[in-house]
Amino acid sequence: MRHTSAGQSRSNYGALCGLLLGALALLVVAPAVLSDFRLSLLGRFVCYAIVAVGIGLAWGRGGMLTLGQGVFFGLGGYVMAFHLKLADAGPSGVPDFMLLYGSGHLPFWWEPFRSPVVTLLGVILIPSLVAFGLGIAIFRRRVRGAYFAILSQALAAAFTILLIGQQVTLGGFNGLNGFRSFFGFNLYDPVNKRMLFYIAAVILLITLAVVWQLYRSRYGELLIAVRDQEERVRFLGYDPANIKLVAYVLAAAMAGIAGALFVPIVGIISPANVGVVPSIAFLIGVAIGGRATLFGPVLGAIAVAWAQTALSESFPSFWSYFQGALFVLVIAFLPAGLSSVSLLRGSWQRRQRFGTRAGRMAAPQADAAPSLPSESGLSGISAGSETGQ
Repeated sequence: MRHTSAGQSRSNYGALCGLLLGALALLVVAPAVLSDFRLSLLGRFVCYAIVAVGIGLAWGRGGMLTLGQGVFFGLGGYVMAFHLKLADAGPSGVPDFMLLYGSGHLPFWWEPFRSPVVTLLGVILIPSLVAFGLGIAIFRRRVRGAYFAILSQALAAAFTILLIGQQVTLGGFNGLNGFRSFFGFNLYDPVNKRMLFYIAAVILLITLAVVWQLYRSRYGELLIAVRDQEERVRFLGYDPANIKLVAYVLAAAMAGIAGALFVPIVGIISPANVGVVPSIAFLIGVAIGGRATLFGPVLGAIAVAWAQTALSESFPSFWSYFQGALFVLVIAFLPAGLSSVSLLRGSWQRRQRFGTRAGRMAAPQADAAPSLPSESGLSGISAGSETGQ
């Protein structure tokens, strides 16, 4: 019990130090050393990292291979784009692309997003409600594993086809772009661009803190139990569908928030940002960083996005091969991600210290006759190990 408490204290201390270092790097160091262009680029990577935090919760802890997070990213992004286009519409009150491609009449379902309050609520609620409906339909029928992954990827493909077909109301293949303001702030002002980066960085730190608390809670333990032994959890009286549903909805809400931040930072949202390929790219970053850790998905998402930007400038035709090779190598040799290197090193050091301590304790008792544990002791150890799992 004492060793468990000490381990938890070290884990909590490490997570707190990681959050503080992340805050220092994002809020102090990055704005001081990066140009406005590079800082805006890092802001886009931070949006990807927010999505990765949700994937780490749903996939790393819940075992749900979410290949459709681009759908929720796109829902949040398009909701924010609706508001920004309406705010820039001018006296006509109709976005420019509707005047160019359509009849010039605003669809009724655009109208509520003139309100900033409705927009902010929609960014969170619309992806969450869609995920809730899908989760109820999928998890109640005990769909999991590869079948769940295929369904989520098919959803992303269908969503992309729907967006491309709506040229008049959603901009079609070109998407929505040309935003000039963000809740009254001029998006062409470098000061406001930095403000957007700070907002994205703070939200990333908040999502990390929320997920950290979930990992430490009773719910976090149940989520891991569902991932490893779903039938045993059901036998104990819990409904695994509800446990997975909460993680799935939270991951969708985080993706929606990230999409909403992506729109003013990058200046566009289109089917190319929300389809199958972006959804897989989100997953690759999480897998490379380490899906079962707190900071692994964030570091992996930022690293993969940065590598894509850097290498695509030099090797525009071959970047996808680099990305695929990196993913294959990490999965083949480090299935738990790059963060497993430090975890394995720390585990080896702990085993070395434990072995040394055990040897010192056993040395004075070398002449004593060994004693075998009783049957009740064995059962207690077994029960304790099962509880620890």
